[in-house]
Amino acid sequence: MMDLGPADWQAIYLTLKLCFFTTVILLIIATPLAWWLSSGRSRWRVAVQAIVALPLVLPPTVLGFYLLMALGPRGFVGSSLESMGFNHLAFSFEGILFASVLYSMPFAVQPLLEAFNNLGRRPIEVSASLGAGVIDRFFSVTLPLCKGGFIVAATLSFAHTVGEFGVILMLGGSIPGETKVLSVLIYDHAEAMNYQAAHQLSLMLLVFSFLVLFVVYSMSRRFYTVKL
Repeated sequence: MMDLGPADWQAIYLTLKLCFFTTVILLIIATPLAWWLSSGRSRWRVAVQAIVALPLVLPPTVLGFYLLMALGPRGFVGSSLESMGFNHLAFSFEGILFASVLYSMPFAVQPLLEAFNNLGRRPIEVSASLGAGVIDRFFSVTLPLCKGGFIVAATLSFAHTVGEFGVILMLGGSIPGETKVLSVLIYDHAEAMNYQAAHQLSLMLLVFSFLVLFVVYSMSRRFYTVKL
């Protein structure tokens, strides 16, 4: 039986909030980016793919450190915001949201890129020859045929954000109600030797992670093995 306190529920709410906004923003950004990568012939294509996939191999503390330097009060972005009368983004929800979008980018782009590559150009060309506009082609052809890629992209983006730790801790610290998400709270519980609370939250994330992977693999078998 889970015995969660107010701080735990606050961290759960903040984590879900971060995951939701990260997933929405990523789908908006990753869709045109993945489409360009799948159909473009620019010489910058490989470089962009490498940049997008960089979080897969880059230690999260490295990304968090450079974001802290850039978004903090002494960084270019942070100091520019302060000169315009805004707050810098370090140790804020907006800051960890920006970091989460960057860190989870490959988990949104890669499934969409695979879905667009499987789709090919012919369905789009046929719909265009029938007079369908760009927006109409996207909603009537691309979206229905690639819905598996969108579902996997959204699921992986959401789940990956739940487990983010290093980049969040480096940029956001551990501020209750602002940056203390579940992964950071588990670390705080373990550091305080409150192993029972750490175990409960860790078990919750373990079950959640398994269910997410189960859904992703099920979707992959269902959609990606079909010849479009």
